[in-house]
Amino acid sequence: MKARFTYLGDMLFWILVAALTAALAVILLYPLLRGAKAADNIRAGETAVYRDQLRELDRDLDGGLITPEEADYARAEIGRRLIAVSADETAETPKPARHHRFTEAFVLLLLPVLGLCLYLTTGRPDLPSQPLEARLENPGNDVAVLITKAERHLAEKPDDGKGWDVLAPIYFRTMRVNDAQVAYRNAIRLLGPSPVRLDGLAETLMAVSDGVVTEEARLVLEQSLTLEPDNPRARFYIALSMEQAGRPDEARQAFEALAKQSPADAPWLPLVNQHIAMNGGAPAGADPVAPGNPTQQDVTAAETMNAGDRQQMIRGMVESLDAKLSEDPNNFEGWMRLVRSYAVLNDKDRAAGALKRGLAAFPPPGEQGRQLLALARELGIATEGAMQ
Repeated sequence: MKARFTYLGDMLFWILVAALTAALAVILLYPLLRGAKAADNIRAGETAVYRDQLRELDRDLDGGLITPEEADYARAEIGRRLIAVSADETAETPKPARHHRFTEAFVLLLLPVLGLCLYLTTGRPDLPSQPLEARLENPGNDVAVLITKAERHLAEKPDDGKGWDVLAPIYFRTMRVNDAQVAYRNAIRLLGPSPVRLDGLAETLMAVSDGVVTEEARLVLEQSLTLEPDNPRARFYIALSMEQAGRPDEARQAFEALAKQSPADAPWLPLVNQHIAMNGGAPAGADPVAPGNPTQQDVTAAETMNAGDRQQMIRGMVESLDAKLSEDPNNFEGWMRLVRSYAVLNDKDRAAGALKRGLAAFPPPGEQGRQLLALARELGIATEGAMQ
């Protein structure tokens, strides 16, 4: 009985393949077969128009709207055009029977054969069909099957906290944010809170709110910090919540504290430095003697300014750095800082211009030029015309 069902399944598969191939051939051939008929319809339409013009010309002559001389001239012109259309029709009469023969043969014969050969070469016609149960037993790297297997398991054992703990990040990576939120909540309820679970739940809450750190997300992150005070992910998002709430001074201080805590090669440090600069601070690790970097007096003065004055001060410093690099372009750190500063100020045109000038001083074949290009890609700055 099982062999019979397998045989029927194979037959249905090949019938479906044949039907799809025939449908595709019809779709591809229809414009070609329709071409000659369309041309004939066009010529027939032109002939009818010219004949209507002749009849209308006779009516105008009978009504005295035109003179006999004008009527003779117009009749001769219309007759000339009518003869030209008839001549074209006569000359093209034998062609429709032979139109697009090579294309039709390709569609009808070569295309199905080519598809079959490709399937036999790259496909697995020898692989037997597997029901869902068999694929669930050996899911391999198929994420969809892994999720289905986990969901079936949790439907039978909803109190398996480890299952929810495994499924939650998979849901999040596959953009099933609401399902991920439910999974994280179940894992926390059954296994207890942990920094990883709490941070994951906070990220799902932010994803639902389009990146905004909501009050609920902030409370979850603060709970995560009580378990792990040096948790960089939670500290970053809490600082971001201050920035989004319009509290730049507090946000800058929180980002600066995170930067001081972070190792020099921490992957999140460039993003933290961007937010420090956006909130009026100097990025961690900046060379104090490099052109355009703020002095200690600048930092002290910036702390007493309002947001508008601080932004104006930052823009003035960036323009000063730009002028100094125009005079002395052999300053790689200066170009890196200038490109990043314009990007932070959301002036992508000037950032692209600074990148182009920096690459003129440090061409891409060199290590420094490659670093400039990598920075531009990280900041979303177009690099197409920068190397010209």
